[in-house]
Amino acid sequence: MSLYLSKSLYCQAIQCPKMLWLAKNKPETFDKDSIDEGRIEEGKKVGKIAQELFENPVVVDYNPEKIVMIQNTKSLISEGQKVICEASFASEGLFCSVDVLVNIDGYNVEIYEVKSSTKLKDEHYDDVSYQAYVLNKCGYKVVKACVVHIDSSYVRHGELELDKLFCVADITGDVLYMQDIIEDRIAFLEEYMQSEEEPVCDLSCSCFSPYDCGYWKYCSKHLPSPNVFDVTGRMPVKKKVELYKSGLVSFEQLYNSGVLSSAARLQVSCEIENKPYVNKLAIKDFVSQLTYPIYFLDFETVNFAIPAYDNSKPYMQIPFQYSLHYIESEGGELKHKEFLAEHGKDPRRELAERLCADIPMNVCVTAYNMSFEKTRIKELAAIYTDLEEHLMNIYDNIYDLMIPFSQKEYYLKEMRGSYSIKYVLPALCPDDPALNYANLEDVHNGVEASHSFAVLGDMDEDERERIRKNLLEYCKLDTFAMVKVWEKLKEFA
Repeated sequence: MSLYLSKSLYCQAIQCPKMLWLAKNKPETFDKDSIDEGRIEEGKKVGKIAQELFENPVVVDYNPEKIVMIQNTKSLISEGQKVICEASFASEGLFCSVDVLVNIDGYNVEIYEVKSSTKLKDEHYDDVSYQAYVLNKCGYKVVKACVVHIDSSYVRHGELELDKLFCVADITGDVLYMQDIIEDRIAFLEEYMQSEEEPVCDLSCSCFSPYDCGYWKYCSKHLPSPNVFDVTGRMPVKKKVELYKSGLVSFEQLYNSGVLSSAARLQVSCEIENKPYVNKLAIKDFVSQLTYPIYFLDFETVNFAIPAYDNSKPYMQIPFQYSLHYIESEGGELKHKEFLAEHGKDPRRELAERLCADIPMNVCVTAYNMSFEKTRIKELAAIYTDLEEHLMNIYDNIYDLMIPFSQKEYYLKEMRGSYSIKYVLPALCPDDPALNYANLEDVHNGVEASHSFAVLGDMDEDERERIRKNLLEYCKLDTFAMVKVWEKLKEFA
């Protein structure tokens, strides 16, 4: 049998075997937008740093010809190399690369799988167990199997302390126990993959977890739009699947079903009846709290798996940019200030100082989903105690522009059940190209902003200046969008 199954494909097949069949037979149906490039890059960085936990590691360079990697691994083992990273093996059509292999004596080995997560997950057991299975097939004995993951409690002070940054979880017993299970799974997958006809595999909870399925759009193409999977209102995936299997799929079928929460029913009814819902009294009460001068604040952040700065933790949201629109009095001019840090250094001190300079004390500040901005401000105040009084004054005077939408006091069907500003804005202000995020260059959302800032140091000067310009344009649109939302709320108040 030709080589067909890597450890990533195996783990996907455990979630849903049709993912494997589609990957092999209809790769064009994969939704490339489902790939988080930033997360993949961050995972590679974690893997590289984790190699330093081991003494004198040697890395098997990637080669699209897997046989080259396999042969290089064999040579290193026969030469007595102790620690081999990306050690590659294949047997009977099964392939895997081991993040870190410790060669005990050329026959007995230890394997270490590096994960960028902050805890051990169920799917990690499948990943490592599959690697052990392939190595056993190749004639090696796995005497120890571990998952290396990040300790979220670690706080950096000075140089990285890798023994504190990483946790090493020994799962050898579980891995050995799962070997017979893998044997049965492989046999099932071999038979499953022989089908020339596309297998029938109904939608289920496995479409959503543990991995994001890049075939969802393809597999759900038979559903009406909108459908039960578009319902929000905190309806869990399990409930949506139950409703789908019971035949309650379209909004029309859900409308009088009696199974929806009040928030979900509002979404469905506005869609069916094509009518907006506006609680003018609640909106008037909300808007009355917002006084002049009024400031509109938005942060952009980056969250490194490996803490880049002192007094930071893994995946801590580090603010590197803000936009600030403000109006000083009724009928006053809309003004704007902004800050974007230089790459390569901790941006927080300068950002905090500029924020205190740009926002006076005791003024009304708005944010959209204020818990995010408030948490960042509180974190800054905890680090820079000389700025604490001013920062916490800003913190205490923030109002959340999201509330009328998150509490469904103002809802249009164009919001598609969401209260994200990316849906609320075009619903309130349709057909305005100046408010269309798709018209921006390079940076269209927070994920792209975070990734763009993280890789500024890898760019040449011209590209860096272009990306910085477009980061400013993106963040500026976020707060301008808040101004437009506020104006709409005032109209209804």
